[in-house]
Amino acid sequence: MNRHIATGAAANRRHRGADHPPTMHTARRWIGALGRRWPTALALAMSAATWDGSGSDDAVTGLGQALPLLPLLYLVVCKIRRPRASWPVLAAGLTATVVLRILDVIAPSALFVAIALVVLVWAGIDGQLRSSGMFQIQALGMLGFGALALIGLAVDPDVGRYLVAAGWLLHGVWDYVHLRLNKVVARSFAEWCGLIDILIAAQLIFLH
Repeated sequence: MNRHIATGAAANRRHRGADHPPTMHTARRWIGALGRRWPTALALAMSAATWDGSGSDDAVTGLGQALPLLPLLYLVVCKIRRPRASWPVLAAGLTATVVLRILDVIAPSALFVAIALVVLVWAGIDGQLRSSGMFQIQALGMLGFGALALIGLAVDPDVGRYLVAAGWLLHGVWDYVHLRLNKVVARSFAEWCGLIDILIAAQLIFLH
């Protein structure tokens, strides 16, 4: 009787193997891996869509104007202590960038710097600026990346291109450090932002 049970179990395993061949299991593993790495796939797709146009002077100016948004996002998310807010804050910032460039009323970089000053004053009033080492790091990041973007926009375009590219590249490193530490922003955002920052820097340098 035990022999018949074992034979039946073996037949069932063979039957399941026939229904789910190794190629299907491999495909499922690949689909699962891609699902987990969707921020990387999104960054690659977005970079490929803009690859041809990132070398123009207008594109360099636009990327310089957008650069302060990156440290501002970290600053805001760190202030409110809500990593899940990373993507909504990014969406709001990108929308503001597009609208301001269309209206041409105020430079996006000026608005982002002004918002950063408001956040810093807020943090100074409620004590977070003094008590939180992580927030202090984000404040320094805002000052450093913001200054790099503003200087890159103010100097000769040929020099400014490399300053803006350096800002995006260094912020990519910033993203991966935070991804490694799992601090401040959502991990999916840090993964996406780190790769797209580096790819944008490469476009600025090599599509000149």
